[in-house]
Amino acid sequence: MQKRVLAIASGGGHFIQLMRLSPAWDGHKVSIATVDPSSRALVGDVPFFTFRDVSRADWWRIPAAALDIARILLRVRPQVIITTGALPGLIAATLARPFGVKSLWVDSIANSEVLSGSGGQAGRVCSQVVTQWPHLAAGKVEHWGSVL
Repeated sequence: MQKRVLAIASGGGHFIQLMRLSPAWDGHKVSIATVDPSSRALVGDVPFFTFRDVSRADWWRIPAAALDIARILLRVRPQVIITTGALPGLIAATLARPFGVKSLWVDSIANSEVLSGSGGQAGRVCSQVVTQWPHLAAGKVEHWGSVL
């Protein structure tokens, strides 16, 4: 059965890794959300949204980014969220969880020693959390392989 999927990530490496996961949502109705409008050229003919970026370093921007992300969630009404981080992906999963939306967090391959800050919190709100490093798999965090 076709699902409504929101694939969401911050810019840079997070977005590149998210796009490498695109075969996972073949056959589903996918929408893409990220911070950089120029990324539109990389996603093909699918609904594309942007939001204001936010990180722990500029935490005071969380309300504005959360509002942007909430608007995207209302437009897409996803059944599944897939994210490679960072904080905006965690915000999306947190906002959607009370509505029964399933979410998959794929922690960045750059986090080879410990999970990212948001990845460490993802287990509290995401349906599934995966790491790309086998030695970081523990508890709710699983290792399914590497995106790169």
